[in-house]
Amino acid sequence: MTTSTSDRCDSCGMPFRTADDHAMSDPSRTYCRHCARADGTRKSYEEALDGMSALFTSTQGLDPAVSRAMAAEMMAKLPAWRGR
Repeated sequence: MTTSTSDRCDSCGMPFRTADDHAMSDPSRTYCRHCARADGTRKSYEEALDGMSALFTSTQGLDPAVSRAMAAEMMAKLPAWRGR
């Protein structure tokens, strides 16, 4: 189990199931391994948006523009990007 105060990544919404799901396998980090750079810092909004958009395009077969709009709408509701 994790010790994070949240059960989801505050950057993309991915559920934390194990400590390895957190950036650097550190449950005190509020963002996931996919939203972290190699050095453990959180990716920028644009980097996270690009990654989430690519995921939607590849897994759901959506047009890239539709994927980007959908990702931006979802991210706007997440703590890391709220009010952006």
